[in-house]
Amino acid sequence: MTITEATRTHTADAAVSGCLSVGRAARELTLKRGEFDLAVHLGLIRAEPATAGARPRIRQQEIDRLRGLPGFPGSLRDQVRTAGTAEGATLLGVRPVRFTGLARIGCISPVAFYLNRYRAVVWLYLVDELLAFAAREPDLIGGKNPVGMRTMLEGGTDWRARNWRSRRIDRLLSRTDDPWTRAALQASALDPVQLAEVVEDPYERAYLARMQPDSVFGRPGSVSGKEAMTRLMLADDPDEILWRRVNLTLELEQAREVRPAPRPGFDPGIRPAPIRPAAVRPAPDVPGPAFGQSGHVPRRPGGSPGGGRGLLVRLGLRRPGRGDR
Repeated sequence: MTITEATRTHTADAAVSGCLSVGRAARELTLKRGEFDLAVHLGLIRAEPATAGARPRIRQQEIDRLRGLPGFPGSLRDQVRTAGTAEGATLLGVRPVRFTGLARIGCISPVAFYLNRYRAVVWLYLVDELLAFAAREPDLIGGKNPVGMRTMLEGGTDWRARNWRSRRIDRLLSRTDDPWTRAALQASALDPVQLAEVVEDPYERAYLARMQPDSVFGRPGSVSGKEAMTRLMLADDPDEILWRRVNLTLELEQAREVRPAPRPGFDPGIRPAPIRPAAVRPAPDVPGPAFGQSGHVPRRPGGSPGGGRGLLVRLGLRRPGRGDR
C-alpha cells in the first residue's frame, strides 16, 4: 500500500468512526497543539478514551459543539491561555521576583511546564487563574511581603512542583472509578523504595505499574522531556510523601476487596480501565498537598490484609488488630 493509499484509508476510517485524530481536531478548532492538549487535560474538550497502543481521538459531534459556542474560537483559546513568570508578573503588576515568591508558597499553581534550552523547567500558569487571584487577594499583590510569606521563602519553600503533581493526579483520579487504576495513580508519585515499603507484594507492585493509565493528551516528548517528567512526578517532600503513602494504602485496601492482583498464569495483557472523558468546565483546582489537603478525599474502606495496614495504625487512622500488636 502506498503512502497516499494509507492516508486515504486512515481518513476513511476516521470518517466512518465519526472521530478525528488529535492533530486534525486541533486544526478544526484553530488551536495550537499545546493549547489543544491543555484543553483536553482541563476537560474543556472531551476526548474518547484511548485503547491500548492508540492515540486519543475526538468525536465530530464534540468538534461541532465547541465550534458552536459563543465567541468561538477566541473564547476557547482564552481559557487555555498560559503565561510564564515574566508575562504573569506583568499581568499582576508585580516584579518577577514577587510573582515567583507567590508561586513558591502555593498562592498560584502551575498547570504545565516546558524545558528551555538550558534544560531548566519553565512553569506555566493559566491567565484566567492569575487574574482571578489578583481580584481575590489584592493585599498580596501590593504592599510588602507578609511575615509568613517571608519566613517560608527564607526557609526555601517551593511548592510549584508538588502543586502541579497534585493537579495532574487529581484530574486523572476524577476520570476513573477502577480501584487499581486509582491506586496506580497514587503510586506514581512514590519512588521505588517508598512504593516497596507500602506495597510489599511484588505482584501487586507489578500490577500497579501495568495499571498506570496512558496519557490522555500530549505528544511523545523528547528524552530530556521524559526525564524531566519522571523527576517532577515523584513527591520530594516528607509530608507530601506521607500523604501519597496514606492515599495509596487506602486505595489498595479497596482494590484488594474488588479483585486481587493477578499472579503468574493470568492474562498478562490486561489493561487498565479507560480514563473517562473529563466533564466540560470542571470546578477550578485548589492547591492540594501544599496545604495538607487534596482535591481527592481518601475513602475509608473496610479492613483487608495488606502491607499498608501498619502505616494506618502508626498514623492513628486504624486501631491495631491482633497482627499489628
